[in-house]
Amino acid sequence: MADTEDIARQTAPFLPMEARRAEALPTGAGWQFEPKWDGFRCLAVKQGSDVALFAKSGKSLGRFFPEMVELIRRLEGDVILDGELVIPVGDTLDFNALQLRLHPAASRIRKLSHETPAHYVLFDLLRDAKGKDLLGERLEKRRGALEAYLARQQQAAALRLSPLTHDRAEAEGWLAQTGAALDGVVAKRLDDSYHPGERAMVKVKRIRSADCVVGGFRYGTDSRLVGSLLLGLYDARGLLDHVGFTSGLAAEERPALTQRLEKLRGGGFTGNAPGGPSRWSTERSAEWVPLAPDLVVEVAYDQITGNRFRHGTRLLRWRPDKAPAQCTFDQLQREARPAELLRQLGN
Repeated sequence: MADTEDIARQTAPFLPMEARRAEALPTGAGWQFEPKWDGFRCLAVKQGSDVALFAKSGKSLGRFFPEMVELIRRLEGDVILDGELVIPVGDTLDFNALQLRLHPAASRIRKLSHETPAHYVLFDLLRDAKGKDLLGERLEKRRGALEAYLARQQQAAALRLSPLTHDRAEAEGWLAQTGAALDGVVAKRLDDSYHPGERAMVKVKRIRSADCVVGGFRYGTDSRLVGSLLLGLYDARGLLDHVGFTSGLAAEERPALTQRLEKLRGGGFTGNAPGGPSRWSTERSAEWVPLAPDLVVEVAYDQITGNRFRHGTRLLRWRPDKAPAQCTFDQLQREARPAELLRQLGN
């Protein structure tokens, strides 16, 4: 059996098939629609008693999810599985709990693996239990093989089969009805083979909007013009917490906007502020200009993790009609609720 370091040095046999972004789900026959799960994409490779987990980038994930390595080791045959690692915490899928696993200390990882064990949501079988390569097979055949394989596995409750539909209207309903319970929907051709590393699928993501207070800004790199706006929301105590940023500012608007912002210097965030305690903090994250909480913007966002926008947001418009005090956390749609999601998807 390979030890943890040996497995960590292994390289992925291929990269996962990816999806290209689209504004709408494809029409016509021959499509399979699946939820886009909010986790870590993962290829699981089992060869004898050796198991390796690989991220979308091809980097090893095994040392960060020892409980999943042990689970895969107990499965039948020398398989290659494709799916998404998620961590349910209470009634949510907690992306922050996944990020906490990326820790250098093995003792910390072991502790977290017991406190918040991961689940593996599966949507493809790329090598079956007999060692047969399925990359060239049609999706509908691979899916059938995956369902049959999972049905034979015992005591593997942390493995879940991702729901699917062939009905575009039902997939649209997932997007419309589940709120924050999905990161989006992925569409795959039923007659298509698996294309490693290629964007051969289609994804449609839910984009939501929120009204935020501009609690500060950062200058652009090597510039005295504004580069990004720092966004805030008021918590239940009336404190203004930093929740993210937006940087899609038109070049021609930056000089006038910089002057406007500089006149509002002072005040800033009264709760969690940029550059506060975080293992992702950098020197640059502390370089910001606080502003009086007078300006409100509407931004588009995709996901919330730990009361923050996970990614940069897109500026939609200024909201001079909106009172800053109205910009609270209540408007945000939270992390996915697994039980509710599965109920709504009919699983």
